[in-house]
Amino acid sequence: MNDIDAWVWWLVGAAALGIPLVVTAMPEFGMLAVGAVAAAVVSGFGFDVVVQVIAFLVVSVALIAVVRPVAARHSRQRPQLATGIDALKGKQAVVLERVDGSGGRIKLAGEIWSARALDTGRTYDVGAEVDVVDIEGATAIVI
Repeated sequence: MNDIDAWVWWLVGAAALGIPLVVTAMPEFGMLAVGAVAAAVVSGFGFDVVVQVIAFLVVSVALIAVVRPVAARHSRQRPQLATGIDALKGKQAVVLERVDGSGGRIKLAGEIWSARALDTGRTYDVGAEVDVVDIEGATAIVI
């Protein structure tokens, strides 16, 4: 055990911290692993154990203090690119067959959709422009 350099032990520790990172998907383990790699680098330059531990602690704490809040802020943000039916909400469509509370047809995003009016007492005649407020199954709800 005494024949193995300290930097090897730091790399073994980094690899050991990588295992729970993969298993639990907790990024803090990855930040600690990077701290261990930093300590291995410091050890490789010949510094003593105290400097190695300080390098490990400084790098690990700095990463957790800086990267973790940034990652948390980004994970709370909604994607700016709407896809699927979310991308169709708010779009304008043209009425192809009279649309009322029970049904009709519209042309939405180049495709023909079944549609019904949000207000069941309202009707939209052929050629009218309507706004899509929701999609229920394969039916666009329009106003």
